Amino acid sequence: MSTTKIILGVLGGVAVGALAGILLAPDKGTKTRKRILQKGNDYSNELKNKFEDLYNNAANKYDGAVDKAKELATDHQVK
Repeated sequence: MSTTKIILGVLGGVAVGALAGILLAPDKGTKTRKRILQKGNDYSNELKNKFEDLYNNAANKYDGAVDKAKELATDHQVK
């Protein structure tokens, strides 16, 4: 799945969740705003963690490719 689709999916989920929270909230406005803010923070942290995972995966793949290229270059020089 592409990064763009993941980002759009998460942002869409945040928007729908916030809207549903506002429309279906049985609490007073102050409580509702606090809950929405907390959910927004939760989603923001989740998105940050997903980006960190994505970055780490990409960095690991890059490092692996560099190591493989060095290995192939060394093998080629030996022959």
